[in-house]
Amino acid sequence: MKNLQKLLYTVSINSIYGNTNIIIENLCYDSRTIKKNSIFFAIEGEFSDGFNYLDESIKKGAIAVLCDKIPDKIDKRVVYVIVDDVKLALGIIASNFYDNPSSKIKLIGITGTNGKTTSVTLLYKLFKEHGISTGLISTISINYNDKVIKTDYTTPDPLKINSCLKLMLDEGVSYCFMEVSSHGINQNRISGLKFYGAVFTNISHDHLDYHKNFKNYRNTKKSFFDNLSRDAFALTNIDDKNGLFMLQNTKAKKYTLSIKKDADFNLKISENLFSGMLLNYENHEFWTKLVGRFNAYNVLTVIAISKILELETLSILKEISKINNINGRFQIFNSKKRIKVIIDYAHTPNALENVLNTINEIRTKNEKIITVVGCGGNRDKEKRPMIGKKAALLSDKVIFTSDNPRNESPKKIIEDIIKGVSPVDYKKIIKVTDREKAIIKSERISQPGDIILIAGKGHENYQEINGKKKPFDDYEIVKKYF
Repeated sequence: MKNLQKLLYTVSINSIYGNTNIIIENLCYDSRTIKKNSIFFAIEGEFSDGFNYLDESIKKGAIAVLCDKIPDKIDKRVVYVIVDDVKLALGIIASNFYDNPSSKIKLIGITGTNGKTTSVTLLYKLFKEHGISTGLISTISINYNDKVIKTDYTTPDPLKINSCLKLMLDEGVSYCFMEVSSHGINQNRISGLKFYGAVFTNISHDHLDYHKNFKNYRNTKKSFFDNLSRDAFALTNIDDKNGLFMLQNTKAKKYTLSIKKDADFNLKISENLFSGMLLNYENHEFWTKLVGRFNAYNVLTVIAISKILELETLSILKEISKINNINGRFQIFNSKKRIKVIIDYAHTPNALENVLNTINEIRTKNEKIITVVGCGGNRDKEKRPMIGKKAALLSDKVIFTSDNPRNESPKKIIEDIIKGVSPVDYKKIIKVTDREKAIIKSERISQPGDIILIAGKGHENYQEINGKKKPFDDYEIVKKYF
């Protein structure tokens, strides 16, 4: 419970109607979840506008409403707070409601097109192995101590973030590693949070259906660093051409990492095999079970953050060598038929290229690479032909199939993908709309020694079709048929 006056601390307010000296017990932005003595945030969403649910929220118990315009009908029993940006205010108020937990915990956010989930998960495991009470907020789940909370978004809403950070703080968690998506930044899901550190992994084509163009996408990522305080740190990958751009206006202490250039943190790849990599950091050779150059960057990111947070080098490398691969991230299944099946979340052109390049670097060339891949419906259509081009160019056979078609025609999505395939690669194409049948087809056309990549869904255990999620797990399907 909090006094509304205190909740509004640092919120930019246009006007107030009513007495703010009242006690708020709940924060809600969904009228269906309103409880007694709530404040309702009238947010304009993708499909509906919360402003249309003011009356319903008041009937259910809202005693305060936060919105961006004055309602035609004013209920004198209710306090109305008018602001320019309701989502921004929600983040600040959520933080105030839970006593600003991010200022009492070392919160490190990682942003970038690829590598976020692997990096935060490795950090979480590494710090736990060092006996440090640690939290994780990722695409897959929210974790702290032995507790696991499901999440629907890479970066959850401010209420969930702050409530979870408060729970972590109450249980003695001192560090939390968090994925920060471009949607999360743009939609002010991280407003009101105090970050101890921010990390940039890389950036490539993704989410342009939402951001409209690459410049907007890149600048959204950059704003995360622009808003850091002087007592925070900012770490960037300078092998990405936008790496240094991210640091241009930040007040935070700056660090760089690289595999190709001189930087604050460097790493060399000595060996790259399907069983893992032999890496060298500061003349210390160590083994990791992770595979591929893209994972070498993830490992270097983990080392750099751990060093900045003052862990000892040899203990960092020792623990990294123990950590297994992340589910759905270059996850290998070896079949009885001696077929190597790789399940990976790669759903962007760059990520798919990275995974296929890794396979091509390691393979003997005596086997075929068969790729099973699709694209999500109602999402960035521009990347579909790019996915098609990369998949066909870097594979011996490619089966185009469904991913999460959502409300689009799976056949239409596949046709969009094929538009990017070079005419010389048409002979490599097989179209199988049903994803399970596509995986079965890959097994039937493979020979002992071949490598099958099943890309796009990784850890996801569902398929979204016509607004409904049905159980579907690439790894479980592979186990069933291989």
